Amino acid sequence: MDPVVIAVLSGILSLVVAAFLAYYVLKQPQGSEKVREISAAIKEGALAFLGREYRVLAIFVVVVAIILGVVPNLGWLISLAFVFGAVSSGLAGFVGMSVAIRANSRTAAATQKSLNQGLRVAFRSGSVMGLSVVGIGIIGLSILYFAFGNHPDFLIIIPGYGFGASSVAIFARVGGGIYTKAADTGADIVGKVEKGIPEDDPRNAAVIADFVGDNVGDVAGMGADLFESYVDSVIATITLGAIAFFSATLGRSLVPDLATAWFLPILVAAGGILASIIGIFLVRVSEKLEMRALLNALRRGTFAASILTAVFSFLVVWALDADINVFWAILVGLVAGVLIGESTNFFTSYSYSPTLRISTASQTGAGTNIISGFANGLLSTLPPVLFIVVAIMVAYNFADVYGVAIAGVGMLATLGIQDATDAYGPVADNAGGIVEMSGLPPEIRERTDALDSLGNTTAATGKGFAIGAAGLTALALLLAYTQAVGISMAEISLLDPHVIAGLFLGAALPAVFCALTLNAVGKTSFSIVNEVRRQFREIPGLMEGTARPEYKRCVDICTRDSIKQMLLPGIITIASPVVVGLILGPLALGGFLTGAIVTGFILAITFANAGGSWDNAKKWIETGAYGGKGSEAHKAAVVGDTVGDPMKDTSGPSLNIMIKLISIIALVLAPVLAGFGGLI
Repeated sequence: MDPVVIAVLSGILSLVVAAFLAYYVLKQPQGSEKVREISAAIKEGALAFLGREYRVLAIFVVVVAIILGVVPNLGWLISLAFVFGAVSSGLAGFVGMSVAIRANSRTAAATQKSLNQGLRVAFRSGSVMGLSVVGIGIIGLSILYFAFGNHPDFLIIIPGYGFGASSVAIFARVGGGIYTKAADTGADIVGKVEKGIPEDDPRNAAVIADFVGDNVGDVAGMGADLFESYVDSVIATITLGAIAFFSATLGRSLVPDLATAWFLPILVAAGGILASIIGIFLVRVSEKLEMRALLNALRRGTFAASILTAVFSFLVVWALDADINVFWAILVGLVAGVLIGESTNFFTSYSYSPTLRISTASQTGAGTNIISGFANGLLSTLPPVLFIVVAIMVAYNFADVYGVAIAGVGMLATLGIQDATDAYGPVADNAGGIVEMSGLPPEIRERTDALDSLGNTTAATGKGFAIGAAGLTALALLLAYTQAVGISMAEISLLDPHVIAGLFLGAALPAVFCALTLNAVGKTSFSIVNEVRRQFREIPGLMEGTARPEYKRCVDICTRDSIKQMLLPGIITIASPVVVGLILGPLALGGFLTGAIVTGFILAITFANAGGSWDNAKKWIETGAYGGKGSEAHKAAVVGDTVGDPMKDTSGPSLNIMIKLISIIALVLAPVLAGFGGLI
């Protein structure tokens, strides 16, 4: 059977299982009238935001498509691939979020029955996101192969698909991240810090906006992020296929023909889809309200998927008569992904000492909490960096730069279940908030709190996995760029002023990007804080619980401001590689990519893990440690969590997309820059 047909069938299977899981979730009881009312408000706000965001993005996509179509050496086929990638990315995010905003009330209702039933509903809703991403991704890549596989410019056309996916992802992640953290920060500052009321208290006007933000940022935004990682890793590997056909470094061929080099990453991804589906159905838990028991339930699924992916990858390499060293490169990427996820879990879960130390530091105030948390974030960069370095060196020694690229495919092959564990978190978080707002019994809130704490850990683990995948994918795209633009290793010198200039400019970009996104959250939070304060001040009986807050006001503010604030970071990211390449030339652009990938990778890990550990340090205190809720230690931990929120959910995750986006843009520009010396 044609390998691409197998890939298409795996994609169809993924979407069929996603539809089955969605059907399972949607047929569950929605709970009481109050629960349904709250869920409906969240659904309305999320769809309104996504609709406005996608209208803005549609204008951007049309403008860029026209530019690509008229640029010499690019053309309308690249433009068409760009539009297709943008639509695919937006569709993946929309499908996953559409189920998530309907699963929150059903998870709240299911948790009243049992902890296991609550986990099943929330996790299966997250699985719809994961399987939709990989299903749409592999079908989209297969369609491109069927349409243009025999076209002489196939390797120039296909990066356009990744460019479209990455362009939508940067705006979706930044816009959603600004929304969710502005609402969360505003709700926490006024509610928990100033008024001393519980989290998700119905008297707080920002709580519905906070719930909406979980969906638009951590479901739709993360889905778009991982979608572009997935397709970009395959595109980079396909682009480097000529090296697999004959490696000058190794002095031999790794595959029997060029077509096999193209089929390999697609079939590895197809095997990962099947493995992820099996892993998803292995997730179940007992009624113990223990983090380790809940975490082990998800680990059972992810570890099983990883082992099965390794088996399927070996069968793919064997069936295509490729060199066994290609399998070892795939395996090293797969193992590195698992280890990075476990490393993130160690540094962010309150089951381990790093996060517990932050809780302990909270006893002496917010200052020591923040110092301890930020130090933890910085220290947590070491294991992922070591894992990536080892993966790069081992994969390169086994299969040249093609091995590095396909190691990234191996890391992302289990994305179906990895994204499921991430998208599960916002659903569980929403369910807990709905339980609080609807006044359900405390024992139900205890169950949703357990699921929410697990969600914090899985979200942090998912972010760690996404960062590791982003680093390896961006590196593969960088290698593909050097091949496409005709830069040989002999031409690259660290003493070349163009390379040095590019390195400095690239290293500065993540810092500027983080500043812009953090400031965007700060500005939007400022508006939310003032609005919530105004409502407490001006609405009689609000604090006493006899009046209803104006939730829609906060939803509207977040929607308007986040869409406005997302534009500048996204435009700077897209414009910077174009400007550097045209002014300083292809060598400088290579240096620029290198600097941005390295510093972006470090900052992304630091921000994600510091924020995750601050959040879970607060959760640990809320279990009763150091005085529990309302204590001085808890107040300090709330401040640390507020600082960490935009770091872990806006700036950190958006850096993943930034380093991949500039890399795929460079690859798209390669035909224009080849042989071009730059203006300076």
